[in-house]
Parts: sequence; structure tokens; C-alpha cells
Amino acid sequence: MSLPTPSTSVGEKPLVVLFDGVCDLCNAWVTWVIDRDPLCRMRFLPLQSAAGEALLKAAGVGEVPLSTIVVVEQGRAFVRSTAVLRVARTLQGPWRWAWPPFVWVPAPLRDIVYRAVAASRYRLFGKRETCRVPTPELRAHFLDANDVAAALAMVKPLRAGERTAA
Repeated sequence: MSLPTPSTSVGEKPLVVLFDGVCDLCNAWVTWVIDRDPLCRMRFLPLQSAAGEALLKAAGVGEVPLSTIVVVEQGRAFVRSTAVLRVARTLQGPWRWAWPPFVWVPAPLRDIVYRAVAASRYRLFGKRETCRVPTPELRAHFLDANDVAAALAMVKPLRAGERTAA
């Protein structure tokens, strides 16, 4: 099996998806997303990693609960259900068309469902002792959890007046 190569336009950085690296539900979701991202447009990074913490700070998010999925896209940070929708629109196949109706639902309402699932994720799906280590076949989809400089390179500087954490 050949490794996927990153496929982004010149100057465009891939989406970085920060997730709870010990959560079995989160890890299963990451695997599901990777299977639908053959062009390797997303990179994954555990929230618990040094690189993840540095990226959150650089994107203007700061500390977030481990139950929060964060997407950093072109220097902007998106959290919870909005982050999930940003991932969905990047997927290949029919999944990329499933997200538009949910954009019309206000984020606070979407986040009620998100928070309910997040609050029970360990009880329902389990928890690992340590963060996931990607296999060689999947390594292209992950940022090195200890490489802070590489993670920070994924953040495009914000223009004056731009907000993060939508």
C-alpha cells in the first residue's frame, strides 16, 4: 500500500484536527475520516500533545476540555459541532454533501447534541491508557505530537481584526 501524499493548493495549508487522543470514539472517528480523505487534506493531532497545546495557543483558542474537537483551517479555529462540519465538507464522496443542512442549525443547538455525546464518550465507548500512535500507513495523516515547530507551521497568521474559535 502506498502512502497518501498531501494534496493542497499552493499556499493552502491542510486542516488540522485536534482530538482527544485517548478516547476510543474519537480514535474511531479519526479512522473513519481518514478512510474518506484519500487526498490527505487533513492532519490529526491529539489535544494532549505538546504540539497540540502549542497549536491551540497559536490559533487563539487556549485550553479546551478534552471533549472538544478543534479544527484549525487557514489560521482560524473552529470548535465542537462547527469543527465536525468543517471536517465533513472536506471529505470525499457523498459525505461532503451531508453537512450543508446542519450549517443552518445554530451552533448552540448543534452543540447540545455534541456535548451530550462528548460527556458520555468514555462510558459508552471506552478510553485508552495512552494516545494513539499512527501506523506507518497512516503516518501522513498525522502531525508529530512532539514537533511543536511543525504544528505551528500549520497556522497562517491572522489578519488584524480576524477572530478565531467560531
